[in-house]
Amino acid sequence: MPSQGLTTDVEFTPVWLILENAFTEIHTKNASKLSFEELYRNAYKLVLKKKGEELYNKVVAFERAWLASVRSLVVHTLSAPLLMGDEVGGRTLATTNERREAGEKFLRCLKQAWEEHNTCMGMLTDVLMYMDRVYCTDHRKQSIFAKAMGVFRDEILRTEFRQEMPVLLEVLRRVVLDQIQMARDGEAVDPFVIKSNVYMLEALYRSEQEVEDEKLYLRDFEPDFLSQSRDFYRGEGERLLKESDAGTYCRHAKRRIDEEGDRCRSTLSETTTPKIQMVVEDELIRNKMKGLIEMESGVAFMVDNDKLHELGLVFELEARVDPRKPELTKAIQRIVMEMGAAINNAAIAASEAAPTTEAVAPAEEQEEGGKKAAPAKAINAQTLAALKWVAEILALKDRFDAICRQAFASDQVLSTTLNRSTADVINSFSRSSEYISLFIDDNMKRGIKDKSEAEVDALLEKSIVVLRYVADKDVFETYYKKHLCKRLLLKKSQSVEVEKLMISRMKVELGNAFTGKLEAMFKDMTLSEELSNGYRKHVAGMQRDDGGEGGGAKAAELSIKVLTSMTWPLEAFRSGVDSEGMEGGNGKGGRVEILLPPEIRRVKEGFERFYAQKYSGRRLTWQNNMGDADVKARFPSSRHAVHDVNCSTYAMLILLLFNNDDNARGARLGGKEMTLEEIEAATNIPMDDLKRNLQSLAVAPKTRFLVKEPMSREINAGDRFRWNEGFTSKFMKIKVGVVSAGNKVEGDRERRETEKKSNDSRGFAIEAAVVRVMKQRKELPHAQLLGETITQLSHQFRPDVGMIKKKIESLIEREYLERVEEAAVPSYRYLA
Repeated sequence: MPSQGLTTDVEFTPVWLILENAFTEIHTKNASKLSFEELYRNAYKLVLKKKGEELYNKVVAFERAWLASVRSLVVHTLSAPLLMGDEVGGRTLATTNERREAGEKFLRCLKQAWEEHNTCMGMLTDVLMYMDRVYCTDHRKQSIFAKAMGVFRDEILRTEFRQEMPVLLEVLRRVVLDQIQMARDGEAVDPFVIKSNVYMLEALYRSEQEVEDEKLYLRDFEPDFLSQSRDFYRGEGERLLKESDAGTYCRHAKRRIDEEGDRCRSTLSETTTPKIQMVVEDELIRNKMKGLIEMESGVAFMVDNDKLHELGLVFELEARVDPRKPELTKAIQRIVMEMGAAINNAAIAASEAAPTTEAVAPAEEQEEGGKKAAPAKAINAQTLAALKWVAEILALKDRFDAICRQAFASDQVLSTTLNRSTADVINSFSRSSEYISLFIDDNMKRGIKDKSEAEVDALLEKSIVVLRYVADKDVFETYYKKHLCKRLLLKKSQSVEVEKLMISRMKVELGNAFTGKLEAMFKDMTLSEELSNGYRKHVAGMQRDDGGEGGGAKAAELSIKVLTSMTWPLEAFRSGVDSEGMEGGNGKGGRVEILLPPEIRRVKEGFERFYAQKYSGRRLTWQNNMGDADVKARFPSSRHAVHDVNCSTYAMLILLLFNNDDNARGARLGGKEMTLEEIEAATNIPMDDLKRNLQSLAVAPKTRFLVKEPMSREINAGDRFRWNEGFTSKFMKIKVGVVSAGNKVEGDRERRETEKKSNDSRGFAIEAAVVRVMKQRKELPHAQLLGETITQLSHQFRPDVGMIKKKIESLIEREYLERVEEAAVPSYRYLA
């Protein structure tokens, strides 16, 4: 820059006129002939000669004057459709098409004015760069560009162009909102022209301080946009709930959320995206979710009709507004509970119905060559109800597991809710433990037959899954032991290996304490087999040596099962009427001693001597009601000379009474015909078991070895029986059905006994848990002792607080615990 220019005095007016003319040329788009270097030098000289303030003010005044003329051009585009407003929402009275065209014309004009102003001010800033750097910095003035933006805001957007008419900023707000509403209504609008005006609002501030959150867009447009949107979506949501189905509503809500996100990207500002989406979520989802779920086509309808896609939409919508998904969670929980209650009520109705008398059809279980005829034995209706209950509970769980997996993306909250609801359904049914055990029992006896390893594994897993929900696992253990006992002793199980596999799974799920006695039962079975083999060898040796007692050529072969009395629930074999105890004792204390014929008694006594030699100090108690026998029978008229008959021990004793080979016994008892009372006196079999065995031997058509007079289905006092010499059968091997062999639902009396035993067992478990806790802690407040005791026992059963309190009192009386008198709250101390 020439040095002489720095020393001469500068007249402001001539220099300004040069600059003013140049600025006019710039604004009129004739800047191509201008020398920006010369203009810069002129501005530089004015600032250097301390005329910066005057120059600054002149430039601002020039821009104000220029923008006033621009304002007139913009105002000229305002036509009637933009100015004739109604009272609702600021929308005009013109048609949609008129409003759209007028609005776009106004927006294009304003967009052009803004863009030209920015371009011109960019050039002016280059010319006035030295003023910005020196004068504006030294005097803390806005840069000329920033000041010009403020002038545009004031002159174009905020200045009234006509009395009682809104300023252009208000017109702009109305037009943009109207254009957006048109787009929501499906009209085609120009997003680019709206976006350009949004850029303008984002670039302008409310004041000269240029605070970030004071942008015109954030303060003068966005709040109205969100407010109008809220009103719109509130009304739309209410209308859709009345007019559409739930699936349509979900799809519409999701589309609206996506639309608003796209609109912010293409038409407004992306900073508005989360805000407008929250508005849509509030009005279409959060505030409407309860109504959506409960409408006629809501979640219950979707579940009933397997509309998994629509359930997924409901899940996605509520997950957007609340990760806990409270309304959907409550709805699913309610549906599961209602469906579960229907299953439970059906099972209760079946259990309370008159029980079906189990028909005695032993002939249907006859065997020939080891092959069974097709079973046609009628199963107790209540037992069928039990199996149906478990199958329906499993189906219910499978159904909602599939819903959770396919519609809810295996969401943890809903998965937990489903598990809790399933557990509530199962545990609200008082017979759940018994029914689950019966389900496993039925599958072990029949269900796993001809199934592949994978199918068996899936069945076991289902059993464990439903067992996992049972709270009172100790009650389940009681029933499972009873049913397992019958399967093992009556050889009803399809596979011992599968039985053991089931127990190993239970051990993993429930622990060693649960399966200890079950494993002991299998151990007894193995030892019994070894003992039977040892006894056979012992008898064979005696036969070779001297044919001593217990031996002989015609000695009966004995297969025994020696069972530990504390392990096996032998009451499972008790008859429904005989509740005095199991047979085979010494005839005291309510027990009855069965009268055995000499040949059977010799075998029994022979084994007792063998056992006493092997295990000294042990005492055997015979359970005759649980045994079975193979006998040979001759019928003159039958096609086979000799029939092999398998029957219960009681049935064997009855048949032996009519044995023609036992002349002395037959003469003493009155020949071939005996009354019911004579048979009872000769055998000492409990009357209930005697009647049922006689039904098998004298009533069932295909095992009618005896003739009953008078002939009827029921066995009554005074009935007479004689050997049926005319019996015929095409089968050589005949099995006499054991009526009591099947597992069936307990009656009220049996259930009361089970509950009593369970409560007694729980009492011992509670005392043990309290002592364990107190032994470790030494001293504890009452509330904490209750809490820790419940925690310890909850994996076995649901502890009753009242029972725990009683047991604590009992332990205090027996001086295991004492109360701490000086404690601020009720507390206990352990006494070593």
